[in-house]
Amino acid sequence: MLAIGRLQVAYGKVQALWDVTLEVPDGQIVTLVGANGAGKTTLLKTVSGLLRRQSGSITYDGKHIEEASPPEIVKHGVVHVPEGRKLFPEMTVIDNLLMGAYSIPQSERPQRLERVFGVFPVLKERRKQISGTLSGGEQQMVAIGRGLMAGPKLLMLDEPSLGLAPLLVEEVFRVITEINQLGVTVLLVEQNTQHALTLAHKGYVMELGKIALSGSGSELLADSNVRKAYLGL
Repeated sequence: MLAIGRLQVAYGKVQALWDVTLEVPDGQIVTLVGANGAGKTTLLKTVSGLLRRQSGSITYDGKHIEEASPPEIVKHGVVHVPEGRKLFPEMTVIDNLLMGAYSIPQSERPQRLERVFGVFPVLKERRKQISGTLSGGEQQMVAIGRGLMAGPKLLMLDEPSLGLAPLLVEEVFRVITEINQLGVTVLLVEQNTQHALTLAHKGYVMELGKIALSGSGSELLADSNVRKAYLGL
């Protein structure tokens, strides 16, 4: 389980996170929603070691990872798929996928690839294609697949549906559910509040760097403040 306690993070003199406390239980999908600038991406970057906290604790499976480097955190099983995909556009699909397996013994990589191709069959067909020539939806599949290549226990997804057509959005959320059913815990940051809370076991609403609300996905969807602020209802 991921446990974050009273986390504070700043960019220079600008405070970004204020006493953030949340938990991601094993085997669940936990969704973090909120407006742009609320601190959601900052939280994921801090968990994955890309940013350093001012204070507070981050533990995974009972081990403190606040001071660990990003590669060490990946070895713990915590993998971050960033917003905007961040592919190597001039490399092939399969080379992008293999970048996610840099810490995995070479003998295990073919099995990992087959697992990814099982989730994303289209990537097997496109494996030799240059990633920059793929559609936006296919590029997102590569980004998630690259994360899966690291063998995550906890997969953190930052805005996976951003910029995608409605049909592809549906596919992305179907895949997230499938990944979870394969035994991977998911921490999902997403502005598509309706979809994200519908599939979530638990959700948190972040406002101005603080946790404003928490509850089950269904409880938050029924909350009048959430419906007004994020669903336009």
